[in-house]
Amino acid sequence: MNDHPKHYCGLFGVFGVPNASYLIYLGLYALQHRGEESCGIVTSDGEELSIHKDMGLVSDVFNDENLRLLKGDRGIGHVRYSTTGSSLVKNAQPLFVDYLGNSLAVAHNGNLVNSSSLRKELERTGSIFQTTCDSEVIVHLMARSSSRNVVTKLKSALKKIKGAYSLVLLTEKELIGVRDPEGFRPLCLGKKGESWCLASETCAFDLIEAKFVREVEPGEIVVITDKGLTSARFAARAKRNSCCIFEHIYFARPDSIIFGETVHLVRQKLGETLAKEHPVDADYVIPIPDSGTSAALGFSHASGIPLEWGAIRNHYVGRTFIQPHQKIRDLGVKVKINILREVVAGKKVVIVDDSIVRGTTSRIRVKNFRAAGAREVHMRISCPPHRFPCFYGIDFPSPDELIANRYSVNEIRDYLGVDSLGYLSLEGMLSAVKMPAHKYCVSCWVGKYPFKGAGTLKNVLEKKCVCQRIEIKEG
Repeated sequence: MNDHPKHYCGLFGVFGVPNASYLIYLGLYALQHRGEESCGIVTSDGEELSIHKDMGLVSDVFNDENLRLLKGDRGIGHVRYSTTGSSLVKNAQPLFVDYLGNSLAVAHNGNLVNSSSLRKELERTGSIFQTTCDSEVIVHLMARSSSRNVVTKLKSALKKIKGAYSLVLLTEKELIGVRDPEGFRPLCLGKKGESWCLASETCAFDLIEAKFVREVEPGEIVVITDKGLTSARFAARAKRNSCCIFEHIYFARPDSIIFGETVHLVRQKLGETLAKEHPVDADYVIPIPDSGTSAALGFSHASGIPLEWGAIRNHYVGRTFIQPHQKIRDLGVKVKINILREVVAGKKVVIVDDSIVRGTTSRIRVKNFRAAGAREVHMRISCPPHRFPCFYGIDFPSPDELIANRYSVNEIRDYLGVDSLGYLSLEGMLSAVKMPAHKYCVSCWVGKYPFKGAGTLKNVLEKKCVCQRIEIKEG
């Protein structure tokens, strides 16, 4: 049982490093939090591509034997949670194709909002798909181009797709990075000696001792070859962007730099603002580890209430914990987070967490705090109430499953069984980041989506993510 949305995916690429597969393995290891269902690596020795991918964690899928078989000094890797496409090994990435005597591997972080209509159009004209993930649409669109140049083919495909996508692509000779014009997903450029690296988060660079150079800009393609790095734009610079602010709130590792800011420091600011907006009389501030820890630290600093470790996370609980009955599901929450009775008994505690999605886990957790003897239990959330789905790569459920879409804050408070409940305001959240508000996507809180046109809404509805009782605004 998990009351948090799934992460989407993590990307890593490197060019010009002996035994590149080992470095990619480490990069993916640092990005494991972005996807735990499947992973894969494709490498090139300049003449041909090699691939290994499977379901499972990076440490389970790869070993010294299969890493040795991935020859070459360049390659890309991917960790995945399914957003579009089932959780099957055939959907594991990178996707690998041979066509017209050339090989191409593609790894994608994000979600295309017009993939359904594009797929139907491609199938009507003869394309045969091997997977159910939207990323394969990009490969088929590239194959339709008459150009022999892979970058030209890529630009042709990018003109047709809409949505969120950071991409890393590999040919025999090139490593390519792409970020969509809206800038939904992060993609970072780094350097290790004279070698170039690409990663979803800078924490991957830290592990391999590479230097963070800059972010790939929205609408930019970077191409890395033996001759070095070149950059080109495939879309004009936008006045507005749609950087996913939930990266700062929950998804990214706190030691990463995302959208120009260190995630831990942003989360601290979120917590500080939360304490000012929703003050409370309590003995201890208790973070829900790990994503609530930085915000709880900020809340403690601003409120003057001591931070205490009253909830301890078990880091060895996998996603496959079996929960066939309600009593076992309740115990599943306790397996992941154990409450320290000696800390909370007789105390007024304020729990700080990053979000509430369905509310089921939070409710059980509050019950466990009460059972441990807490005199009062208050809850503070470091973002606004999630009322709408995300179509850009976050696995938020449909609105009828989102507790804030169905109930008021007071009703959620009563359902959770807390003495008080406070969510950070939209204005408070946006005040904690440096970029202007119009540079961020806040669709899952306000229900206003970046892409215009009936076609986009039609494809959103095709994904059956939207119930009829909410209004979807576009603009």
